[in-house]
Amino acid sequence: MNAPVKIASAAAEAADVLKRLGVPESLWTGGNRPVRSPVSGEVMAHVHDTPVAEVDAAIQRAHAAFLKWRNVPAPRRGELVRLFGEELRAAKADLAKVVTLEAGKIVSEALGEVQEMIDICDYAVGLSRQLFGLTLATERPDHRMMETWHPLGVVGIISAFNFPVAVWSWNSALALVCGDPCVWKPSEKTPLTALATQALFERALAKFGDAPEGLSAVIIGGRDVGEALVDHPKVPLVSATGSTAMGRAVGPRLAQRFARALLELGGNNAAIIAPTADLDLALRGVAFAAMGTAGQRCTTLRRLFVHESKYDGFVAALKAAYASVPVGDPREAGTLVGPLIDAASFEAMQKALADARAAGGKVHGGERVDAGEDAFYVRPALVEMDAQTDVVKRETFAPILYVMKYRDLEEAIALQNDVPQGLSSSIFTNDMREAELFISARGSDCGIANVNIGPSGAEIGGAFGGEKETGGGREAGSDSWKAYMRRATNTLNYGKTLPLAQGVSFEIKPAP
Repeated sequence: MNAPVKIASAAAEAADVLKRLGVPESLWTGGNRPVRSPVSGEVMAHVHDTPVAEVDAAIQRAHAAFLKWRNVPAPRRGELVRLFGEELRAAKADLAKVVTLEAGKIVSEALGEVQEMIDICDYAVGLSRQLFGLTLATERPDHRMMETWHPLGVVGIISAFNFPVAVWSWNSALALVCGDPCVWKPSEKTPLTALATQALFERALAKFGDAPEGLSAVIIGGRDVGEALVDHPKVPLVSATGSTAMGRAVGPRLAQRFARALLELGGNNAAIIAPTADLDLALRGVAFAAMGTAGQRCTTLRRLFVHESKYDGFVAALKAAYASVPVGDPREAGTLVGPLIDAASFEAMQKALADARAAGGKVHGGERVDAGEDAFYVRPALVEMDAQTDVVKRETFAPILYVMKYRDLEEAIALQNDVPQGLSSSIFTNDMREAELFISARGSDCGIANVNIGPSGAEIGGAFGGEKETGGGREAGSDSWKAYMRRATNTLNYGKTLPLAQGVSFEIKPAP
């Protein structure tokens, strides 16, 4: 165990910031579910689980809101999202503080997460005037054929602890401008951020003035509450972010009732360090991608393939970075790695390291840093592996980076793709052919493929998501808005004849 670090109390700080954000005290005191801060291990609050019977009531209110909200012009719906973005700007520091206290993120990352919320609000406001359809060529004279897009209905959102507010905003900002109310089940580990966000949204609603009741709701609880949301017939789309195991439970339940699933699941992301790479740039990119958020991002770098000609020098520099990175209280200036979310995460990390050693891996780091019995700080682990074994192919949600040599780029790409997950990937190279190959159809099979940046740190302008066991869903930018709408193909006949498509003839003779 490394030298102990001093951690100041989190509970009093949490109470102060929740009050400033306008979260009613009755929502975070006296409840049945304790909320523990990973920063200090303390219980900060006791929230109230939503009874399963009340989940239906929340969804019914949301559906009633949908019947009214879908008739509001999209630019007017965008005005509500604009007002919400202004509330986020005003409360950015306070909401980020709740993210730090509840999820353990360092201050800059927590502020960055709230900035993502602001950015997606800006994006959605512009989108509210750009929900375009198409006019299509038709083979029939005096006809017009077109596609139109309409609001879908209530959107269920299930979010994970590691991005406790940003992922909700990626979905809700787009859903709201598309005409859809949202019912949000946050992670059981991070309900306070959801309550704080809802309080800010209600401020925006008050300024907006004429929105129907039930546009946004938060439901808190465990699996039973999530199942009630997933199974409800008035929820045509559920966007669920979390583990692949969670997706395997959610997907079939939605398929059984022919509802839509937008799944953002596991990631076992890789980077390739090519012979021509700018090694200083690569070192900084790898360090953030592998150690940021204490390795608890879906886009965290978990596998690194280094060309044999660069391996010794690059890995030596990487070991030095790992040995010196500041681990400690995420509220303190200079800290770069905060705590793991809980004991289960720490135990999963230690099991993975034991499995890696058993498979011949050489482990550097990974030790627990003493910060009290109920807070779980660790030094990031760098693991040199001779081959991509089963433990390397398994995603462990912790700061573990497996490093391997490669000789040929196509071999490295094949190894990168030889895992069940397909979220994010990157290559560091100054060779144009290598870069183009990597992002081609023969290259990375991930939803995100980067050149000369790491696999984490996506911007809201691009569609975010991945393939294979990552679930195939896409959130945020590009045409992701289409997931929250239904499409209709319309054909209008403005002539006096009735020609049929494909030359079909079906003439009815009038009765004599």
